[in-house]
Amino acid sequence: MLDRSSPHVVVTAAAGVTTIRIDRAAKRNALESAMYGALADALTAADRDPAIRVVVLTGGPDIFTAGADLSDFARPDASAGPLPFADFLAALTGLAKPLIAAVAGWAIGIGTTLLLHADLVYAAPTARFRTPFVELGLCPEAGSSLLLPALVGTRRAVEMLMLGAELDAAAAADAGLITAVVDDPIGHAHAVATTLAARAPGSLRVTKRLIRGATRGGLDAAIAAENAALAEQLGRGEAVEAVTARLARRAPDFSRFS
Repeated sequence: MLDRSSPHVVVTAAAGVTTIRIDRAAKRNALESAMYGALADALTAADRDPAIRVVVLTGGPDIFTAGADLSDFARPDASAGPLPFADFLAALTGLAKPLIAAVAGWAIGIGTTLLLHADLVYAAPTARFRTPFVELGLCPEAGSSLLLPALVGTRRAVEMLMLGAELDAAAAADAGLITAVVDDPIGHAHAVATTLAARAPGSLRVTKRLIRGATRGGLDAAIAAENAALAEQLGRGEAVEAVTARLARRAPDFSRFS
């Protein structure tokens, strides 16, 4: 079996709860290819382990994740082969057990869109949510073109997905993007996870399946369409200019594109 472990994805398990922590503080917890594989494997292993009832996903005390590592997008072969997060999205959307996310600080790009697949999301007052896809010459991913408008409304979703508008923790709670603002999101997430872990596991899985089932077909289609669009955009014109400019700390120039 291919080893897809990463020192930046820390997995622990206790009392029926698997905790997956993103730990790459020096890079603001940015997700690179190996981390996506490790996250996918951790979710799959938790789903298959009969001793595990609930999964908690978190980052650091100061930042959840800055999203995708832009150096992956800057590679000349960025558009070749499967997208780096494809396996992670499959494991995330296929997870049968309850998933609780605990967020502090920034959740950018996929750091926000992955939360659309969590069953409960608890965020610190410091949490900030942003999806700057168009700024990077890219498009929505992780089914966010379908799920985000349904959750927060079309107008707010357009602001987030086209303008990269930021939501603070209070606004995210008001919009329904997160469950609640709490002072200690990881502690609160574990307390809720402990409660859920004591409930009937089969009933939890069935309930999650029924809640998510209404959008499942549309979600699969949305992710397929997004992935196809991203594969076309990565490594090409607008995305190259945007990522190159971001890495060079200059403003992008899209004037030559139509």
